[in-house]
Amino acid sequence: MKLIDSLRHFFERHGFAVSSRFADRLGISAANVRLFFIYISFVTLGFSFGIYLTLAFLLRLKDLLYTKRKSVFDL
Repeated sequence: MKLIDSLRHFFERHGFAVSSRFADRLGISAANVRLFFIYISFVTLGFSFGIYLTLAFLLRLKDLLYTKRKSVFDL
């Protein structure tokens, strides 16, 4: 049980926060978004996992390109 918890915490820390960011945008809980990805991956045989990784890559790229600056002097 401890191995499963540590594995789950590892993936939650390094999962690019895709589920939580979409949940915040949609106004629902992150657990529901994660369950949706899990259920849809069983139905589509892993296609949704590819979509998840693509979205994670695009969100990471967006974060690198568009950083919020607090003032003009942060250039």
